[in-house]
Amino acid sequence: MLGDMKSQLQLLPFTLLLLAGTHAFATEETPAQDLLSFAAGALPVKQGGHAEALRVGDAQAISAIDGNPTGYTLTPRPGGPDTVVTMTFELPAPTRFTHFEVPNVLETPSPSQTFVGRLEILGSSEGPDSGFDPLGAVDFSTHEARGQVTRFDAVGERSVDWVRLVFSGGLDLQREQTFFEFSELRGFGAQAPVPMSDQFTGRWRDRGVRLELQQSGSLVNGCYDDRGRLSGSVTGRTLYASGINASDGTPSSFILTVDGEGAIQGLRSSNGAPFRAYSGPATATSGIADCDVTPSPELGCDSVVYGLRFAFDSATLLPGSEESLTALVKGLGSSDVSVIVVEGHSSSEGDEAYNMGLSQRRAEAVVAALAERGLDPRRLSAQGFGETRPLASNEDEAGRTLNRRVEIRCPA
Repeated sequence: MLGDMKSQLQLLPFTLLLLAGTHAFATEETPAQDLLSFAAGALPVKQGGHAEALRVGDAQAISAIDGNPTGYTLTPRPGGPDTVVTMTFELPAPTRFTHFEVPNVLETPSPSQTFVGRLEILGSSEGPDSGFDPLGAVDFSTHEARGQVTRFDAVGERSVDWVRLVFSGGLDLQREQTFFEFSELRGFGAQAPVPMSDQFTGRWRDRGVRLELQQSGSLVNGCYDDRGRLSGSVTGRTLYASGINASDGTPSSFILTVDGEGAIQGLRSSNGAPFRAYSGPATATSGIADCDVTPSPELGCDSVVYGLRFAFDSATLLPGSEESLTALVKGLGSSDVSVIVVEGHSSSEGDEAYNMGLSQRRAEAVVAALAERGLDPRRLSAQGFGETRPLASNEDEAGRTLNRRVEIRCPA
């Protein structure tokens, strides 16, 4: 059966690209804006090839773009030398890629496991089932040390809305049946502005998932588990939220998207642990007692704001920040507090001193934007904290995304 499937997959419209033609090479990791991460709004929509036979689903697809460079088992069941697995992702807006990276191409010391041997990347602007053309490809070689990446250039200059990954073969096949591993794929380039989603009102339930949310503009409040309460804001089609379990004080962080069928797709980290897949279908009841999900109609004192977006490595506010700025002006303008501190926070990528300066410049940019929109500048001040106060782990892109934020404080 696997051989027949492979023959059918060979009819897919892609061209095999030689390693030398894609300028693939191993280098040290460098921080940049990953447009192919789940945190940036990329969403798995289907898997193909031998995916069903090998139990490859949305959880494995999310792991391929979750921003965590640690290796994971791509195929929960073992496959053979002719194994081909495809994953198709929908991007939040038209995107033109310039290059890709795969970190930590490393072998687990076991004859039953091996890193995938080849990755081909296709892109389409037509839909998830047609119009795919090559974007890049690479034949992997094992890295000498953890922390290296294999970088390869994108081919062509077209903008795409869907990306398909085609995994095939393995680096070191020692047995006929082998578990295949992967780390993560990163994609870099330019992306069109992403419209804000209004889909975060509802209830979702599945194994390990009990969630109820209410959205008002860009703001979302909700409940999870038994006594967890969360709040957050929507940027593009992604909800960034944090919560506390009232029973034991355990904090959790969430990055969530609602897919085309109304299901929640996402990542969750509790008590600083690595982010894990957190997904479930919509339901009529969440099973959460005494859940008050009425969101605050405005941003203000003690708000954590994710909807303020900056150009990469810059203090320039992007146009998509306007709704959050308007909400801040409304909320803070109606408050009688005399001192408002805009705090800038960063992830830990790059030099610590540079991050401190960047967070200060971003906080100052927000102060200037609020003053331009009518707030009394005498009430406003800026303070950058750099990477010193993370909300989540900096070990993966999901956590780093949550750590890049602005907070509003109003000292008594």
